[in-house]
Amino acid sequence: VVCLVAYHIFFMLFVWSYWKTIFTLPMNPSKEFHLSYSDKESLEREPRGESQQEVLRRAAKDLPIYTRTMSGAIRYCDRCHLVKPDRCHHCSVCDKCILKMDHHCPWVNNCVGFSNYKFFLLFLAYSLLYCLFIAATDLQYFIKFWTNGLPDTQAKFHIMFLFFAAAMFSVSLSSLFGYHCWLVSKNKSTLEVFRAPIFRHRTDKNGFSLGFSKNLRQVFGDEKKYWLLPVFSSLGDGCSFPTCLVNQDPEQASTPGGLNSTSKNESLLFPAKPLRDSQSHLLTDTQSWSDISAKAEKGKIGMSNPALTMENET
Repeated sequence: VVCLVAYHIFFMLFVWSYWKTIFTLPMNPSKEFHLSYSDKESLEREPRGESQQEVLRRAAKDLPIYTRTMSGAIRYCDRCHLVKPDRCHHCSVCDKCILKMDHHCPWVNNCVGFSNYKFFLLFLAYSLLYCLFIAATDLQYFIKFWTNGLPDTQAKFHIMFLFFAAAMFSVSLSSLFGYHCWLVSKNKSTLEVFRAPIFRHRTDKNGFSLGFSKNLRQVFGDEKKYWLLPVFSSLGDGCSFPTCLVNQDPEQASTPGGLNSTSKNESLLFPAKPLRDSQSHLLTDTQSWSDISAKAEKGKIGMSNPALTMENET
């Protein structure tokens, strides 16, 4: 009875999380990141150069973006005609820009991103537990198979196959689940492991990491009662993310007082541009974050980046 109850609990959680991973639609950037009709016309009409740079700078001026392409350009998708939010990438299979895209998974026939990454993690966890439970309960009969302790029927070959299948899936799932647990602890995606995010000042592979506790809460949320259930509880909107060491970007909007928070040879612990309300509380731990004083610097506001060039990124 205990084995039957445990089996059905694992099975239901496995199917539930698998269903949510498959049928949860990936989230796309909101309308504010799409170029206006006039900006699209200007971008298509003007030749590549400073004029196109100015169009993209104007479109991204009030957007919470801090990452750039390898050449220092604002990340722009010429297929979706939008300025890419941080950690957003264009999926060639779905032909859409996916928020916080991790990868396109053929096993679930869906993109794994901001909207279903928690479901994907739970799917890996419960499928691993499911396979381990089957292998553990089948082990005694598997041993009897080799010691001739089972009746001589065709059912004993089913027992052998079941044990081998559960054990092999357990090995592969454990490695994949362990890898994604490491990604969560570092607040990285699979794409960011292969290509570290590039900020205006430099490349930083740990630019989005806020520490283990905050990284975990960003995926699973603040309510611990929902952590083990495949219900959406991730923090934020997928378009903006708190960072740990981004210097003030002169192309971004100024602070509420109209002044850019900047200091010579000093790094900001998080972007001066206000974060979304649902994310800002991740940075309220006074023991983890320093207070940065705002200083006015003439000539900084509105300064353009001469190295900025347009680059289409897929």
